[in-house]
Amino acid sequence: MTSENSVRPELGDVVVGVDGSPSAHTAVLWAAAEADRRGRRLRLVHAADTDRRAYWSNAETMQAVREAGRDLLIRTAEAVHERHPDLAVTRELGRKEAVSGLREAAGDRGTIVVGNRGLGGFSALMLGSVGLGVAARAEVPVVVVRGEDDRPRTGSVTAAVREPADLDWLLLAAAEADARKAALRIVSVWNVLTHVGSVATMLDDLDAIARRRVHETKDLADRVREVYPQLIVGHHVETGTSTPGILTEASAHTDLLVMGRGRRPLGVGPSLGRVAHALIHHAHCPVEIIPAAFVSREEEP
Repeated sequence: MTSENSVRPELGDVVVGVDGSPSAHTAVLWAAAEADRRGRRLRLVHAADTDRRAYWSNAETMQAVREAGRDLLIRTAEAVHERHPDLAVTRELGRKEAVSGLREAAGDRGTIVVGNRGLGGFSALMLGSVGLGVAARAEVPVVVVRGEDDRPRTGSVTAAVREPADLDWLLLAAAEADARKAALRIVSVWNVLTHVGSVATMLDDLDAIARRRVHETKDLADRVREVYPQLIVGHHVETGTSTPGILTEASAHTDLLVMGRGRRPLGVGPSLGRVAHALIHHAHCPVEIIPAAFVSREEEP
């Protein structure tokens, strides 16, 4: 997407991981509401990991794992149907481990939703690893559901931006806000500590950097308004010394916090920066991370 030919992006199907934990159940209900807003399909995925289990488990154990997974998917689909009777729902018992299974189910256009905790004990640590693994490695948007599920709605979606190139994924955040009939808040954090100590940094230099950040953030907001003229769009620059801290505080006053995920240098390996990592663990609301690879595919004709 570029400023000259930006169009409203389409939000795809919603894929959610199911493991029987309370956190996953909360994520399923969030994902169901999201799919309903989008008018898209909800895909329930239970990663049974049977391909790997087959190396050390007997046939009876494998059959029990499959049956337990099928029962869990059926119960989960029934819970979704009670709240969203007209929603199209599919159930998928995956043979792969969770990260690979969810990525495969999402394809090129889906959005993956995961909970932030597992079944307790070591399983909780493993699901935390799943959430981090999916967020770092998926090439589609990933939502980690956090916060209290009964928290009063604020009617806003917050997008954490850093630079003009963020317009690419910012339009997806705008699409989220539009689907919710919510306002979009664009927040840019100017952390002065990132500039202190650089070559010959002077107060005048810092003032110019701050003014440029304000101008860039306003320009992003104006470009979103061009594509979504009916959407209420606000923007501001926050100044502080802790970007994760400022965004965590902002997450207490919004329904969804959205941010982009860049590529690692030379484009090698998964990438999940310290800010995204901190928000996945500490945000007060669901966090959506949109990778650069997904935006690049959206630009293709």
